[in-house]
Formats: sequence, C-alpha cells, structure tokens
Amino acid sequence: MELTFISLMLLGAAFVLLVIFFHYVPFLLWISAKVSGVNISLLQLFLMRIRKVPPGVITRAMIEAHKAGLKTLTRDELEAHYLAGGHVERVVHALVSASKANIDLSFQMGTAIDLAGRDVFQAVQMSVNPKVIDTPPVTAVAKDGIQLIAKARVTVRANIKQLVGGAGEETILARVGEGIVSSIGSSANHKSVLENPDSISKLVLRKGLDAGTAFEILSIDIADIDIGKNIGAALQMDQAQADKNIAQAKAEERRAMAVASEQEMKAKAQEARAKVIEAEAEVPKAMAEAFRSGNLGIMDYYRMKNIEADTSMRENIAKPGPTSSGPIKG
Repeated sequence: MELTFISLMLLGAAFVLLVIFFHYVPFLLWISAKVSGVNISLLQLFLMRIRKVPPGVITRAMIEAHKAGLKTLTRDELEAHYLAGGHVERVVHALVSASKANIDLSFQMGTAIDLAGRDVFQAVQMSVNPKVIDTPPVTAVAKDGIQLIAKARVTVRANIKQLVGGAGEETILARVGEGIVSSIGSSANHKSVLENPDSISKLVLRKGLDAGTAFEILSIDIADIDIGKNIGAALQMDQAQADKNIAQAKAEERRAMAVASEQEMKAKAQEARAKVIEAEAEVPKAMAEAFRSGNLGIMDYYRMKNIEADTSMRENIAKPGPTSSGPIKG
C-alpha cells in the first residue's frame, strides 16, 4: 500500500516536471521550426521564455518569412522589435505582401512604421489596392454669388516612404476641400462649374495636395454638385437693410437735434419774455419816481397815453379783419 502511494507521488512529480519542462522548453515548437527549415535551437527557445518573449510568435514569424523567401530576417531582430512594443506578426505579414507585390519595403522601415503607430500591413495593402475617400459636402460660392455644394471622391495610395511623419487622411480631406472652394470661387459663374465639373478636379490635382502626406493622390472625381442659396442676392438684401437702418438712424438723429433746437429756442423765448415782463414791471416804478422827482408832469403822462392809444388804433386798423356784405348799421 505504501509502495503504491509512493509510486503515485513519483508519477505526479514526474508529470509536473514534464509540464514545467515543456512550458519552458517548447519541444513541439522546435520540431515545427526544424520541419519548416528554420534554424533555431531549444536553448534559444528556452532563453526566450526567460526574456519574456513568446517563442510561438517569433517562431511562426520566422517560419512565414522563410517560406516567403525572406532569408535576411533574424531571430534577434524580431525579438528586439517585440521588446520595443511592436507587432512582429503584422510587420512580417507586411514584408511578405510587399515582396510579392514588388514594393520596396525593408525590415527597418517596416518596424519604424509599426512603432510610429501605423498599420504597416494595411499600408502595404493600400499601396496595392488604392483606397477611395469620400469627402464631406464642400460649400463654395462662385463669382456670380450662387452657392454650390460639391462632393468629391479621392482615390489615394499609401506612400510607404512617407508613412513615418506624413500627414493622414484628415489633411488630405482638408486640402481637397480647400482646393474645391478655391476652384469654385475663381469661376466666373456657377453655370460654367455645372457644365464642366472636371475642371475642379484638374485644378485641384495641379496643386500637389499630397505633398507632405502619407498618401499619393491618384485621382479626384466630383461625385455630385448641388445648387444652394443665392448668397450674392442675400448679401445685397442685407446691405440694403443695413443702409436703410443707417439712414433711419441718421434721420432720427436729425429729428432729435431739431426737437432739441426747438426746445432751446422756446427756452430762450420764455427767458426773453420773462425779461420783458420784468422790465415792464419796472416801468410803473420809474414813472412814480419821475412824478416824485418832478421830471414827469401830468400833461406829459397824458400825451404818452394818447400816443399809446393812437399806436394801438393804427395796429388794429392795419390788421386784416373779416369782411361783411351786409348793410352797415349806424
């Protein structure tokens, strides 16, 4: 009984040791590499485990590169790229695709593109199969004031040499939109644009919009052009309304100045009447003083009153009065 228990313990320990051995020494992976013609040792696979590099990723990448005829790739380069945070399998896929498509892509350039955050495999595919980018609606105004809304389809191909540091799709869309606005804005009228929409794409292509970007523009096709608002007429209406408001403001200003001037004249007239009344109030005082001092006599006073009465009568006669056709009553 004790012998059976000891045997079971030994078998269990042996099984654990075998599991640990095959975990750190991937024997089956080594056999797969040898069968595929990749020269890699069990010690190297063991050391990958110690360096925390997955042997399966490196081995499969080396097998794929070897089968595709890429004999220059080494295990150290693949391990270094993995430890740098790169995607080893993606880079190898890109190198194999570039080799089959006769695209000049070195391992150093591929790893640089991958570490820059771009999908190098997708970039190679885009070099083989160009990508079509639909621009959002671009609004522009021709010289005759008519608004046009254009949509374009931009066919681009990845520029492998400028993927590192090159601008992305957003820059391409912004530049194409700017070129469309410039082309429509320089047109004499909207009819010429509607008749020849290809003139827009030709003008935009001549501007070299793909400079400094990660793409090469192959073609720009105007997919649709719609007529928008009459911006020129709207601006003229707005200007006329603004001129009207200005004229009304100036007229209101002149009216306010006239009212203020009238009020000022009335105030001056009231002030003058007040002074006259004040002066007339002094006349009796002066006459009384003249009587007391003997400078004015009774006869002088009567003559003055007669003159005043005569003057008043003449003024009444001079005023136009109502005419009467009836008989004069005596």
